Amino acid sequence: MTRSSIAFAFAALTTTAIAGENFLVYFGTNGNAKNGSKGIYVARFNTATGELTQPKLAVEAGAPGFLSIHPSKKYLYASTEVTLADGKKGGGISAFSIDKSSGKLTLINQAATAGAGPCHVNVDKTGKLAAVANYGSGSIGSFAIKEDGSVSPEVSFFQHEGSGADPKRQAGPHAHSVNFSPDNRFAFACDLGLDKVLIYKTEPATGKLTPNDPAFAKTPAGGGPRHLAFHPSGKYVFVNNEMGMSETVFSYDAEKGALTEIQTISTLPEADRGKTGYSTAETVVHPNGRTVYVSNRTHDTIAVFGCDPATGKLTALEYVPVEGEVPRNICLDPTGKWLVAAHQNSGTAALFKVDQDSGKLSYTGTKVNVPGSICVRFLALD
Repeated sequence: MTRSSIAFAFAALTTTAIAGENFLVYFGTNGNAKNGSKGIYVARFNTATGELTQPKLAVEAGAPGFLSIHPSKKYLYASTEVTLADGKKGGGISAFSIDKSSGKLTLINQAATAGAGPCHVNVDKTGKLAAVANYGSGSIGSFAIKEDGSVSPEVSFFQHEGSGADPKRQAGPHAHSVNFSPDNRFAFACDLGLDKVLIYKTEPATGKLTPNDPAFAKTPAGGGPRHLAFHPSGKYVFVNNEMGMSETVFSYDAEKGALTEIQTISTLPEADRGKTGYSTAETVVHPNGRTVYVSNRTHDTIAVFGCDPATGKLTALEYVPVEGEVPRNICLDPTGKWLVAAHQNSGTAALFKVDQDSGKLSYTGTKVNVPGSICVRFLALD
């Protein structure tokens, strides 16, 4: 894509949408003075043509790393820096209204979390409950979402306890993500410091979470679970282990909210296994359930796995250069035709085409600038 075509396409963001299936694409960033990020950025994407426009600032915000879009498509939530009652800065969640014609965001309100270092946010399928994972303190919190999109003060908070096998990285808990089950009855929090996926019951009507029984599932010792994704069938869960450079597959008991490990597989080519300095970041599953993608930071690749829908087990297909430095979030567009990879250190995002038969990736040549980009979220306009 040429600079002129990018400029022309972005002009459509404030006029009319281009033909085809149209989306806004929001980018969360770890904004700071060093990388030049000022907040959340927005671009436009067309699934028929594969045109991704150059992102523009949607709203200024302090370190809006991870994003989640409300089911109504009217609101967006971010794990951000917030101003506390005493005027000091702390961590929490910010709620924004979405102007779908321009892509701009307007702050509705903010709420602080009792934990430190919020790094992930998710909204449940009813749009009534938001959950935040706090990496620094190893805790999670939940918030009720009101009819106007605003968030309540924190209504439940859970401090994780314990340690893991690695005395440096796992001396204490480090909650890294919260995800909801397909039926919305359970929330799953990956804790890197404990080598556990902690399990909670959801109460959308109140915005509360309560501990489940079983309370957790264990991941490989020293692996450091980071993020997870459900198979479209709801039968399997895939967890990327940040420190262990591996992907663990669980079978899922939807009645009990229980996870049972069935496989752990490396996310690296055989020649690079055992080397240090690498870490995984994100797991996504193709809508057809036949392919799973995992981002490898510093190795700067995307591991592509074939998935057997009958067993959930994975088989390595390829390791694709991510076309940037330190990939964080990778995200499939809702059609499953395209994948966008956000590069934290190079301040870019690259577009890949997904082969619908094999699930393999091919770089399209399109790369856009997003300072400190670490999260990608699609919002349908059609």
